[in-house]
Amino acid sequence: MVCILGPTASGKSALAVEVARELGGEVISADSRQVYRGMDIGTGKDRDLYGSGGSRVVCHLVDIVDVGEPYSVFRFQQDFVDVYNAMHARGVRPVLCGGSGLYLESILLRYRMSEVPRNDELRADLEAKDMPELVAMLEQLRALHNRTDTVDRARLERAIEIAVFERDQGAEVRRMPEIATKVFGVRLAREQMRERVTRRLRERFADGMIEEVQALLARGVEPGQLRFYGLEYRYVTEHVAGDLSRDDMFRRLNTAIHRFAKRQETWFRRMERRGVEITWLDGERPLEANREAVCARSV
Repeated sequence: MVCILGPTASGKSALAVEVARELGGEVISADSRQVYRGMDIGTGKDRDLYGSGGSRVVCHLVDIVDVGEPYSVFRFQQDFVDVYNAMHARGVRPVLCGGSGLYLESILLRYRMSEVPRNDELRADLEAKDMPELVAMLEQLRALHNRTDTVDRARLERAIEIAVFERDQGAEVRRMPEIATKVFGVRLAREQMRERVTRRLRERFADGMIEEVQALLARGVEPGQLRFYGLEYRYVTEHVAGDLSRDDMFRRLNTAIHRFAKRQETWFRRMERRGVEITWLDGERPLEANREAVCARSV
């Protein structure tokens, strides 16, 4: 698999489509908001790139749930496995693309996730143990195929909780397949990123982002729900409600997205520290040059 990640407005989606087209593949979206139908402009869905026919490329895990329906990283991981397995069976090259750090990590670090309930009694017992004791306990319960379970205490305790549940209930947690993945990141200099974010935000307003929010509200989506779906929907909903002028909305939203992009970059650096090897590409280079660089390393 090829993975292309990057902060908002970095151009990762266009690159992913070019790479998928060159390799005869399809894109799997790792975006926590593009899963929702009807949230198009505010989430940055590239309708001119994704689809079938012409120069477009098939993109999976976009428009798969209704606004208001719960969707979690656990559900994403399960949906990813289904799509990946189907693509593998067809001999199609997957190109994972996104900027949602937790979603990406759940695949690249093979998070061991399940719907195992919380065991408060067990957790109380674990509080008295130090990290080496917890690791030894987990090793007794199951083989440590995924060493990332031992990186921090919260993950280690959860891994033990799952393993105990499996042992006592005979349950089997669905496991992530082992996927050989080349990971590429697109990044920009700070000023270039600021310029792109502001330019793209103006384009989204020109494309009808306010009207999109109004349409969602007219469909019965509660304002509180929309505020939950990220910066664009939070600030535009406040504007539509009369709590922010258009100028204040744009200014605050623009600043908030800049800060969000910085947090994304911080998350990607953390992923590198946790063992994800990322080859970084200059987002200001021509798209064709970055496509060639990715494909040359991914054959």
